[in-house]
Amino acid sequence: MVSRRPFVGGNWKMNTDLASAVELADEIAASCGQLVEHCDIAVYPPFPYLQAVGRTLGHHGVQLGAQDLYPQPDGPYTGEVSTDMLLDLNVQVVLAGHSERRHVIGEDDELINAKVRRALEAGLNVVMCIGETHEQRQAGQTNQVNINQLRSGLREVGIDQLRQVTIAYEPVWAIGTGKVAGPGDAEAVHRLIRRNIADLYDEDAARSIRIQYGGSVNADNAADLFARGEIDGGLVGGASLDAEQFMAIVRAAVEAKEVNHEARSR
Repeated sequence: MVSRRPFVGGNWKMNTDLASAVELADEIAASCGQLVEHCDIAVYPPFPYLQAVGRTLGHHGVQLGAQDLYPQPDGPYTGEVSTDMLLDLNVQVVLAGHSERRHVIGEDDELINAKVRRALEAGLNVVMCIGETHEQRQAGQTNQVNINQLRSGLREVGIDQLRQVTIAYEPVWAIGTGKVAGPGDAEAVHRLIRRNIADLYDEDAARSIRIQYGGSVNADNAADLFARGEIDGGLVGGASLDAEQFMAIVRAAVEAKEVNHEARSR
C-alpha cells in the first residue's frame, strides 16, 4: 500500500513587493516549521523576489518554487528565465502549464511539454497543471480535456522521471473566482488522472504520483477537499498570501492524510 506524502504549494502569482514577499516568507517558514516533517510545502514568489525569499526560507524546509521557466538553456529569449538560473537560486520545484499561462499568455500543449521535459532534465521537480474551462465543462468535455492535457504534458517523460512530477488539477472556472469543485467532483477527476497514469506507465506509478487540487482553496474548504483519498494536497493561490490561512491549509492536508492512513490500516 502506497502512502503518498501530502504537498501544498502557495502560488503568489504577480503579487507582493520585496518587503511583503520577505515578510510573508518569514511568517510561513516560522508557522509551518513543524509541519514540514509531515507535508511537502513550497512557495512560488514572483521572479524578482526569488533570491530574497530563498534566503528568508533558509533551512526551514519550505521549498522555493518558480512560477515558470523557458525550455532553452540560454540564448536570445528576452524576458525569459532558464533552468540554470533557477538552480543558481536554489529553486527546487517549478510550475508548468498553469491555466493563466495557457489561457492568458497563450501557451500550447507543445510548449508546456517542452518546459516539463527541460525542467526534469535539469533535475527540478515539476508541478504540471491541467484543467478545463467553464465552457468545456458545460459542454461535457471535462474528462477529455484533462486526459489530453495530461498525456500531452507527459509526452516523452520516462517512468524514472515521474517521481519528480506532481499533477495539479485546477479547473479554470474555479481559479480566483471563489467557486470550488465539490469534493466528490474533484476526486472523480483525480481518479481519472490516476487511471490514465496507469495506462501511460503502470499501476505502481499511478498509486505513487501525487495529485493536488487547485481552484479557490482556502482554510474553510481545505479539510473537505483533502479528506478525499485521491487528493494529495493543494496548489493555493490567493489564500497563500495570508500566512495564517496558508498554515491552516497545510495543517488540513496533514490531518486528512493521517485520518485516511488510519482508515486504510483498519
